[in-house]
Amino acid sequence: MNTKEQPKEKLIIFDTTLRDGEQSPGASMTKDEKIRIAKALEKMRVDVIEAGFAISSQGDFESVKAIANTVTESRICSLSRAISVDIERAAEALKGANAGRIHTFIATSPIHMKHKLQMAPEQVLAQAVGAVKIARDLIDDVEFSLEDASRSEFEFMCRITEAVIDAGARTINFPDTVGYSDPIEYGAMIKRLMNTVPNADKAIFSVHCHNDLGLAVANSLAAVQNGARQVECTINGLGERAGNASLEELVMAIRTRRDIFPVETRIDPVHIVPTSRLVSSITGFPVQPNKAIVGANAFAHESGIHQDGILKFRETYEIMKAEDVGWSTNKLSLGKLSGRAAFGARLEELGISFDSKEEFNQAFVRFKELADKKREIFDEDLQALVSDVQLGTGADDLTVIDLEVLSKSGQLPHAKIGIRYQDKDHRAEANGDGAVDAIFNAIEILVNSETNLQLYSVNAVTQGTDSQGEVTVRLEKDGRIINGQGADTDILLASAKAYLNALTLMRNPGRLHPQLGGV
Repeated sequence: MNTKEQPKEKLIIFDTTLRDGEQSPGASMTKDEKIRIAKALEKMRVDVIEAGFAISSQGDFESVKAIANTVTESRICSLSRAISVDIERAAEALKGANAGRIHTFIATSPIHMKHKLQMAPEQVLAQAVGAVKIARDLIDDVEFSLEDASRSEFEFMCRITEAVIDAGARTINFPDTVGYSDPIEYGAMIKRLMNTVPNADKAIFSVHCHNDLGLAVANSLAAVQNGARQVECTINGLGERAGNASLEELVMAIRTRRDIFPVETRIDPVHIVPTSRLVSSITGFPVQPNKAIVGANAFAHESGIHQDGILKFRETYEIMKAEDVGWSTNKLSLGKLSGRAAFGARLEELGISFDSKEEFNQAFVRFKELADKKREIFDEDLQALVSDVQLGTGADDLTVIDLEVLSKSGQLPHAKIGIRYQDKDHRAEANGDGAVDAIFNAIEILVNSETNLQLYSVNAVTQGTDSQGEVTVRLEKDGRIINGQGADTDILLASAKAYLNALTLMRNPGRLHPQLGGV
């Protein structure tokens, strides 16, 4: 009996954290933050990184361009609508890429064509083909997406797929744009398309699933079982509305169940948890404790029966090794005796870099301050520290000078705060229903932002009572939603930092970009 495992086909992992993930309300990122995440994805060996939507803003164009010029081991992609100005802008941003891809799309479902595009099917078909031809004249690798494919008519999907493959598209993506499909239906759709489209063998079939019904990962895996060889996903399942298929869940499902999936990825899973934490820190979107793979409880066992089984034989209750995905790998910690060389070397290992020596020096000073408060400093602390430093380095940023809070039983909490703006110091004080409310009220006396507080969230960066607290503040004004972050071992100071960071970003429209649509 031959028990040798059959060779497996390659599954391409296409990460869209920097594009679709950024479309989560409040999850917009700066260019430097995007570069940090892109480097982490490269280290994880992601095949394709969708770096952004180049036409959407000058900031997004610069981000795509910077990532294309920095990352060499992953293919860099820019999204574009199926119109020439979008495609040309994407191509311009990708000029410096070692390997680039233009990802163009148009909606193909009756509801989208009628109500959004106001175009007839034949017009949509002609525009799709024209867009792919324009893109192929500018770049060798073109992907085409049929937006809202899961609600499109099958015969029309076949026609447009055949036509864009003939026009030069190498990858055809069939998004479940609104998370409407279910695994049986979606897998069958992919299989039927591959069996019906005459030139299907000349392109890779891809899927991009949203999680509106909690089925994004299941739908993606069903598509893989039925012939799809690229999955589009995000770190932590970040994305519009309920998010996208989670990269970590997809990769580990395929890795763990090698017996049923005929594919393999080139992902190095040991970088999954560090990258998850980096994305969470930058976007301000905490990872829920019971999140698969990367949640704090993913490998925790409370039940006595479970604990007993784990102690006797790990596989009784664990189907993966925690260390395989990056848990508990940081054995070397830094402390107050660590010097600049050790600090800089660890940041380099984490893929963190600075634009200037001054910024590095600021980070080192902040590290020393933190080391006086904490016995050990871990990777998560460094990531939070660097994010905190980079949040307040501009002349137009609102930054905390000092903070004093009095909170006593039976009395209204009172806060006094000093804020620096454009090299001038401003001070105010106020009462509040709680200590944090008093701080925010004092800030508003100075700023009068007229914003609405939508979210206030606190997460411990590491374990222990001396852990840094990472605070996220979400503000809304006139339909614009911004997340601000702050980190410190003092939660009240972290709260002030987060609120001021959100206000700074709200005053800076360059941080935001219009969401022009997507797959």
